[in-house]
Amino acid sequence: MSRQVIIIGAGPGGLASAILLASQGVRVKILERLPLVGGRTSHLQADGYTFDLGPTFFLYPRVLEEIFRIGGADLRREVELTRLDPQYRLTFGAGGRMDCTADTARMEQQIAALAPADAPGFRRFLAENRAKLALMEPCLEMDFKGWKSLLDKRLLKMLPMLRPHQSVDASLRRFFKDERVRLAFCFQSKYLGMSPFRCPSLFSILSFLEYEHGVWHPKGGCAAITAAMARVAERLGVEIHLNAPVQEILFAGRKAVGVRTPDGTHPADAVVVNADFARAMQTLVPDTLRRRWTDRKLARKKYSCSTFMLYLGLEGRYEEPHHNIHIAEDYTRNLDEIEGRHVLSADPSFYVENASVTDPTLAPPGHSALYVLAPVTHQHPNVDWAKEKKQFRDLLLRQIAKAGFGGVESRIRYERVITPADWDTRYEIYRGATFNLAHSLDQMLHLRPNNRFEDLEGMYLVGGGTHPGSGLPVIFESARISSRLLLEDFGRSVDWKKIAGAPSLPMAHARDTDAVAA
Repeated sequence: MSRQVIIIGAGPGGLASAILLASQGVRVKILERLPLVGGRTSHLQADGYTFDLGPTFFLYPRVLEEIFRIGGADLRREVELTRLDPQYRLTFGAGGRMDCTADTARMEQQIAALAPADAPGFRRFLAENRAKLALMEPCLEMDFKGWKSLLDKRLLKMLPMLRPHQSVDASLRRFFKDERVRLAFCFQSKYLGMSPFRCPSLFSILSFLEYEHGVWHPKGGCAAITAAMARVAERLGVEIHLNAPVQEILFAGRKAVGVRTPDGTHPADAVVVNADFARAMQTLVPDTLRRRWTDRKLARKKYSCSTFMLYLGLEGRYEEPHHNIHIAEDYTRNLDEIEGRHVLSADPSFYVENASVTDPTLAPPGHSALYVLAPVTHQHPNVDWAKEKKQFRDLLLRQIAKAGFGGVESRIRYERVITPADWDTRYEIYRGATFNLAHSLDQMLHLRPNNRFEDLEGMYLVGGGTHPGSGLPVIFESARISSRLLLEDFGRSVDWKKIAGAPSLPMAHARDTDAVAA
């Protein structure tokens, strides 16, 4: 009889793990608390409007393409992908804007319009980060069991490029002098919920990935990706149970042997946790069984920022680009208010997705589905969202006019708001920190919760709370690492790249040849 694995959570990491494990003959059962798959990468639907709940940028499709091939499927056949150009529009509270594009010559023109002396730095930035990614990829694909893993020759080889003492912003100063131009290449640290002035310099590869491999829109939104993953998993025999909250993980001594739900117990040879890490530890695993990750130690860890969300169904259309990012006039102050002082900003940065300009399936004819996000502090006593919600919502509606979205309120036909308090209580995210544990140097690699969970036997982690970290491509990589380790413990060695038929050269060396969609 084949081994049985229980996966807690049908988020992107859990679904990717299910495909990988089932492809190797493992019996897999996913138990999902919510009534739909995807976790934070699911959707909201109401009154003819469709919104992604969380992620809206789909980057670096290659990792997921390989996972689909392992599962006997083709990502491009399962999901219609459109490469965006411009990738996004940046507006600066300090003045100026950029329509960022992967076309190198046009991007140099965009930079030169703000800071002529900085334009030549773009090609140098691309070249350095192309080399950095080629060195980093093997490290992103390996597990880190402890400090001895730091002596791996693959990691030692990339140390000269790592510059651990530098932030992303400090690293970018070697290419760009104008603060606005630097912000164009480091605001992506917010994908990790971190300030670019604190985020380690290795994460400069985030913006590089956008320019090298594109920013993509899946038809139907990013939730179409997780829906397709669920289809592929079920074809492989995976059982997906919705509305099935796991109440506790069952142990024999220190070994996970199953889970309990309201419907009964589910025995397993191994358990994969795709829920929010800190919340799952608090609610599913007795504190007495944990050594490194006790409740007391979890409370002392650093956590990412949260997000304030507006999902707006509007009558009429806006012709602004698909993705729009506005950076506050005093960005440093805005970040300090979020991460240091834990207060709400009078002049917040924000993001608006106007996806209907690319994908008319997301709203009724002549209407728009507008997604508005503002980074804010995670749950903190300084902010009472029951009191602040309406005021901050009104502020954001005024603010988004700066990015070309004026006159919104009179056109609203559907509205939903999600605050950090909602992320915390409704979506079971510890402190409402939507990007998990912060990605500081003291919470990375072996200092992050291990993929083969070090506190207990038979338990594995996937998602943003483990190595390598947050962001869809990285979460997919965590699934490859954790699934490989689990299969090794079942006595089976796998090489995912060989199984997928992936190229032997680092992926960063092969530039995407897909046509750029206007």
